[in-house]
Amino acid sequence: MKGILWNPWHGCHKCSEGCANCFVFYLDKKRDVDTGTVRRSKTNFSLPMRKNRQGEFKVASGTEVATCFTSDFFIEEADEWRDEAWDIIKSRPDLNFLICTKRIQRASDCLPNDWADGYENVAIAVSCENITAAKNRLHYLLDLPVKRRYIFLSPLLEYIPLNEFLETGLIDMVSVGGESYENARLCDFDWVKRIKEDCDKYGVPFDFHQTGSNFVYEGRSYRIKHHDEYEQAKKAMKILHKD
Repeated sequence: MKGILWNPWHGCHKCSEGCANCFVFYLDKKRDVDTGTVRRSKTNFSLPMRKNRQGEFKVASGTEVATCFTSDFFIEEADEWRDEAWDIIKSRPDLNFLICTKRIQRASDCLPNDWADGYENVAIAVSCENITAAKNRLHYLLDLPVKRRYIFLSPLLEYIPLNEFLETGLIDMVSVGGESYENARLCDFDWVKRIKEDCDKYGVPFDFHQTGSNFVYEGRSYRIKHHDEYEQAKKAMKILHKD
């Protein structure tokens, strides 16, 4: 079933090299929106709980809910709203919530009191752009009690060896993506292939979700329109499966 985006709050602060050309800041600038002001959404906060006239939930059972992708679920300014968001997540055990963060070091202090070893309907993904980010963040993910642990290498800025994390058997999926829009840094398909080979070695599912706007394939650079990045990544995945 196709997923949806749920952004209970909007706005963020750049915290590492991967944030330099963040798509949220880019799109907000075009709309004259101040990304640096983190604010609770007036219209979307209760999105998973909305019902139609028949009293049925508008977000159908089984839907994947990509949570807080225009902010960070564990950002400090959201501390006053997060418990309410957890209550919503707990109230919809039939939905699959995907929380992606660069602030995984704050996660253990931001979990609900009844979290125990994790809610069945929550996966937490840590975003890493380079080796330094992976070294600094991923051990927090391994130590966190959670039902599903994902690694998002996005925007991928170099080949990132993940063997020390994959060999634990605690990583459920790795997804790779390039950087988008005008100033996008390159994403080399060779890095993607090597990461997939590492995942295959440990039997960890792998996905290449977008090429980025500046894609290198067999030494040749290609400028790819943003709306084509996902389709081109699907084509590249077919090549990876053939290999």
